[in-house]
Amino acid sequence: MTEAVSSRGLDAQGYIAREGSLARVTHDFQPVVAAARERIPGLFGARLHSAYVNGSIPRGTARVGRSDVDLLIATREEPTEADRAAGRALIQSLDEEFPQIDGGGALLFGRGRLLSDLETHDLGFFIACLCTPLLGEDLAERLPRYRPDTLLARETNGDLALFLPRWRERIASTDGAEAALRPLVRFMSRHLVRTAFTLVMPRWKGWTSDLHEMADAFGAYYPTRAEQVRTAAVLGYEPRGDRAVLSSYVDDLGPWLADEYARVHGVKARRPEEARARRPGTGL
Repeated sequence: MTEAVSSRGLDAQGYIAREGSLARVTHDFQPVVAAARERIPGLFGARLHSAYVNGSIPRGTARVGRSDVDLLIATREEPTEADRAAGRALIQSLDEEFPQIDGGGALLFGRGRLLSDLETHDLGFFIACLCTPLLGEDLAERLPRYRPDTLLARETNGDLALFLPRWRERIASTDGAEAALRPLVRFMSRHLVRTAFTLVMPRWKGWTSDLHEMADAFGAYYPTRAEQVRTAAVLGYEPRGDRAVLSSYVDDLGPWLADEYARVHGVKARRPEEARARRPGTGL
């Protein structure tokens, strides 16, 4: 029997419900998921602990030719460069073989880090609530349940200020071609909308991964910034390669959001520099 989930993504006890399921994968994307599940063991062998699919595909909202495939690979020890190369090769092979997806990504983390106290409310939350098990032991069984509180808000997206200098460098180093800028617009738009949402998540009292719903929730509490975030939600789904959009993110919306986030929720616990990587949390 499936447990009832509220319209705001919570179960009957007020915990955030796991949002995806293999049963929700639509017919068009079932071959993609099946191919990933078949190929992962051969790529990682005995180093593999478990594998997950996340994003729009297990939520059942993926769009043919528009959506990417997102995987998380948990290794028994910390992943090696060879492991990361295998993850990139897997995504490339899926992207080349299946026209219904538009790229993707494979995040790799060691089991120890995923279960560490430091990551309980970031990567741990990501595994337990935003990832759908594909292979191996489900680490969610070793993690707590989560409420949409300020601790979760701080530890998922309370580090935007650290990203902004890197974003500026990335923008400056990317040529002005529309095709080159479009992926940056999509990534940064999604990151900012999700950060805006988690800023108000404890007041909204729920969870969603829908960018438009996230933007509407934020706008109810910050009406003067509502239109910016709603526009970013649109660009998160339908990006255009516009450098002016990226400049507005790093010069205006991003700095304001980072300052307001720190004021409301505090700053995320720092990670060792060598372990810091693009985190999915809700920043993806």
